Amino acid sequence: MIESKPWDWKKVDNEDEKNIWREPSMEAYYLADRWTRQKKKQFLDIGCGLGRHTIFFAKKGFSVSSIDLSKDAIEETKKWAQKENIKIESIVNCDMLDIPYQDNSFDCILCRNVISHTDTEGMKKIINKIFKLLKENGECFLTLGSKNASTYKDKNNPKIDKNTAIRMDEGPEKGVPHFYADMEIIPELFKNFSIEYISQVQDFKQVGTEFKSFWHYLLLIKKGIC
Repeated sequence: MIESKPWDWKKVDNEDEKNIWREPSMEAYYLADRWTRQKKKQFLDIGCGLGRHTIFFAKKGFSVSSIDLSKDAIEETKKWAQKENIKIESIVNCDMLDIPYQDNSFDCILCRNVISHTDTEGMKKIINKIFKLLKENGECFLTLGSKNASTYKDKNNPKIDKNTAIRMDEGPEKGVPHFYADMEIIPELFKNFSIEYISQVQDFKQVGTEFKSFWHYLLLIKKGIC
């Protein structure tokens, strides 16, 4: 299994770009409403980054715990919580492959654009850990890189196994492993869960006069009867 490597947040030194990563994802609004209606309370943010979902879910009344492999990300999240006078149960600097919380601790987990930062063996390990961390009927929303992505097909990104490539383009993800999925491997990876929702999406980001595309799978999974 390849060694985990954090995002280099020091390379995100433009405040406008940082503010993009402080804005909650669109799915967060739906999930907060869904999980509130389900009376879920204990929330884990895996890969909290600069704290956008940690702060968002805490403001929505959830009891929030957060982890990230980047020490810079952890410090940014702590500073934001202190500035807003928001109580976070715990903010821990750790590898997602070695999350320190006890089994059956969380009602809901969010890991957006995070758990793909490993290889195939690491992916199996973190999915198993998520299963253990969730309470019965607990839910997790996560995203996976898709093999339709240009970064998976890019020959400049060396393959570690048939599903994993190392990103070599300049930026905060340089040197970070990325696992890419397809509909052949997803049912096997999540066989112990009930898959409530799955979609493959293509997003676009404008860079100058051109549009760069990104492919991901979005999954909502539940620990319970499959």
